[in-house]
Amino acid sequence: MEILNVIAAAIAGFVLGAVWYGLLAEPWMQAAKVPRDENGKPAGGQTPAVFIATFGLQIVVAGMMRHVFALSGIDTVGGGLVSGLGVGLFFITPWIIINNLYGVRPLRLSVIDGGYATLACGTIGVVLTLF
Repeated sequence: MEILNVIAAAIAGFVLGAVWYGLLAEPWMQAAKVPRDENGKPAGGQTPAVFIATFGLQIVVAGMMRHVFALSGIDTVGGGLVSGLGVGLFFITPWIIINNLYGVRPLRLSVIDGGYATLACGTIGVVLTLF
């Protein structure tokens, strides 16, 4: 049953990403300096492989969070939310910022990507503790 919990949590994180980046597509593409075609869409488009890989990586994150939660005794929705937000804000977001600093990327990109990482991990944490 735990695998279903992990998959459900990964789906929640993935869907949140679709909404987050759907709303912030323009500022994200500007900050990331994504090359665009004549219609303003990312040059080359989005391939199904990108979405499949993204979902697979969401499963990795959700699976590891489930493991850490089990070892730490985190089993309430509030604990899952706070712990998930902590993972996103204090583990993933700093790493994003480090990468963007060395890549000489704008702070705006780190805020958008770090904001998503924080909210997605919080969402994953909630879903992991619902079941």
